[in-house]
Amino acid sequence: MSEILITEDMVDAIALGGCLLGGGGGGSMAEGIKLARSALRLGKVLLKEIDDVDLESVVLTSSAVGAPSSKEAFVTDQDHALTVELCRAVGVSKIDAFITNECGGGSIFNGWVPAAILGLSLVDAPCNGRAHPTGLMGSMGLHRIKDYISVQSAVGGNPEIGKHLEAVFKGALESTSSLVRQCAVCAGGLVAVARNPVKASYVKDHGASGAIRLAFNLGEAMMKVKSSDPQAIASASMDILGGNVITTSRVKDKELVSEGGFDHGKIILEDGHEITFWNEYMTLERKGKRINTFPDLIMTLDAENGIPVTSAEVGEGQKIIVVVASARNLILGEGMRCKELFEPVEKVIGKEIISYLKF
Repeated sequence: MSEILITEDMVDAIALGGCLLGGGGGGSMAEGIKLARSALRLGKVLLKEIDDVDLESVVLTSSAVGAPSSKEAFVTDQDHALTVELCRAVGVSKIDAFITNECGGGSIFNGWVPAAILGLSLVDAPCNGRAHPTGLMGSMGLHRIKDYISVQSAVGGNPEIGKHLEAVFKGALESTSSLVRQCAVCAGGLVAVARNPVKASYVKDHGASGAIRLAFNLGEAMMKVKSSDPQAIASASMDILGGNVITTSRVKDKELVSEGGFDHGKIILEDGHEITFWNEYMTLERKGKRINTFPDLIMTLDAENGIPVTSAEVGEGQKIIVVVASARNLILGEGMRCKELFEPVEKVIGKEIISYLKF
């Protein structure tokens, strides 16, 4: 694939594969499909490979920031488009293309609406080829560039309950990312975001080129066996990722805390497996023994139909399938290779992460 015009019959496969690569996070697949279809009604969505983009062109990241379980989360198509206008208002005058921040059931479609409205391309080089909890993890290592000035806009919130806000920030990457996270809290749990204009050459070297194509291939493979049993769907996805189906068990207990614009907690299965999450699944253990650690892919599927379900969607008493794939088999961006970005994970979930990883 050099460049391809996205059609509506591709959306479900991209959403399905994207949700799997979300690893427990990455937003709602249902909301993602709705966003994608809105974009296709608004205009054309052209997906390009990074090698087909002028390396001097300016690429803007589209994202969504918030706690997936929030009951007041509210973002419209117009909110996504407005994030671009806010960036332009503070001097980002030249925008040539968009990338999404990550792969997830909802997030893989970030950038589609403004691309369709403005007639610009999407580039198949997300900041990360799986979902991740923090904005810095989806910034392709820009936080290591001391003189980089970040521009980040945030729009969201339901005006009918007095939660709508529009904001744009310019400054140090960590500071602006923190402010955007606070906007999500004030808006009721979720905001659409545009951020971090960079040249395409930087995206090529630090992004996750080909991750959307991988999501599409995953979704197609899963859809081909959707008439089979759910185990076949799980196995089809792991055949592509070189992963494994770990267990099928019922959820015995789920602990969930929503604070600071994030969800965190743990899921305990009847067979003794335990999964911790910080939006995305962070660790998988059985009887205290570590099996997989983020950024390995740990994902849950509904055992009744084989459809991927996020950490926010899994409920007590639900029977789920747990699948895993090594990070070595994923397409990851630079943020997954920055040791310092994993330190906050340990503080939130109360478990060691860094000692299990190689950087």
